[in-house]
Amino acid sequence: MEKFNICVVGAGYVGLVTGTCLAELGHHVVCVDSDPRKLKALRAKKIPIYEPGLDKLFYRNIKEGRLCFVGSVTEGMNHKGRRAQVVFIAVGTPPRADGSADLSAVEAVAEAVAKNMREYTVLVDKSTVPVETGEWVCKTVARFNKGAVPFDVVSNPEFLAEGTAVDDFLKPDRVVFGVTSPRAEALMRKVYAGIKAPVLVTDVKSAEIIKHASNSFLATKISYINAVAAVCEKVGADVALVAKGMGLDHRIGNMFLRPGLGFGGFCFPKDLEAFYWISKQKGYDFQLLKNVKDINEFAKTWVMRKVEENLWNLEGKTVALLGLAFKPNTDDMRFAPSVDIVRQLKDRGVRLRAYDPVAMPNAKALPAMKGVVFCRDPYDCAKGSDALALLTEWEEFRSLDLKRLRRVLRNPIILDGRNFYDAGQMRGAGFTYCSVGRP
Repeated sequence: MEKFNICVVGAGYVGLVTGTCLAELGHHVVCVDSDPRKLKALRAKKIPIYEPGLDKLFYRNIKEGRLCFVGSVTEGMNHKGRRAQVVFIAVGTPPRADGSADLSAVEAVAEAVAKNMREYTVLVDKSTVPVETGEWVCKTVARFNKGAVPFDVVSNPEFLAEGTAVDDFLKPDRVVFGVTSPRAEALMRKVYAGIKAPVLVTDVKSAEIIKHASNSFLATKISYINAVAAVCEKVGADVALVAKGMGLDHRIGNMFLRPGLGFGGFCFPKDLEAFYWISKQKGYDFQLLKNVKDINEFAKTWVMRKVEENLWNLEGKTVALLGLAFKPNTDDMRFAPSVDIVRQLKDRGVRLRAYDPVAMPNAKALPAMKGVVFCRDPYDCAKGSDALALLTEWEEFRSLDLKRLRRVLRNPIILDGRNFYDAGQMRGAGFTYCSVGRP
């Protein structure tokens, strides 16, 4: 397998996982990040994100000299005499107020790369970007490429799920290359030669849409089963059985058919908004995506509604929250349903106690979490509370001592927002137990 000198610009979630995994494939990788604090931590061999399995690869590749961190694109592209042949753009593309993506960081990287190219270079859009971004990257590079150095722009969308990102990169369902030349395709195939997965080669615009279309479809599937759960609650049906019956149809499948408190994280909400925005800009009002978002917002009100049903007057009552991250096995609080749930409960005068095994440092930094009492363990969280709501299905919550939990709660009320527990077991243990879409 041919080894390449690779520069990854952006050492956030996508960039750090991408850079570390590319180094694991044997390439020499230099990650660039402009945040001095993050750069200092990375150089001190401290990982700024929580991602299972990343630490082992991170330490090994630093030790073996295949992974390092610098503060500028200039240094990243010309590190210790090695000229970068491939530059991955993995900077943030945060949503604007109107739902469009802020691509200013992508533009800045394209300009910096253009000014530092000395030989044929491939720029790879790894960040999730709206369709036509590749064209703008190409125009930007051409504008600042004073030496007329040959280059290509490639779209290589990431499909990394937090909590399984390392396997998602090294053992993916597919690898997508959106290219404009055979030369770029050949180089990308060599870069990914160590990964055994189907490779789909498309034009750049199709590759860009694949990412937004994929995430929007998965978000739609989640919202659909949450809408079905709402109907099940109205008629007394069991959404778990309904989802099982649906999932046995091979045309549907059982993935993403688990009802709950809605989707969160940085990808689904942002990509849904961006895909809706770009579609509307191009003349198609993709109303389905708006409905998906509306259903997701309604799903976040489930805890509030169940608290009202079980506690009557809410002012001065205490609710314990188990789990804060948007999903288990991550410390990511971006667009986490827990943040909206906290706001709703605080607005009604509810006192809040919370525990999460990993995400509490990030949660404490959020203004919405002001006034929440952060606890040392699930039992401390439940102590004296009028109800306990499960918001994130961390595996460690499965083996809670139910007798102890019931003893420390002021009222033995469990609101299971992730359908994590067996209803019969919980009710048999003496709890008033509520779950999403189940009788």
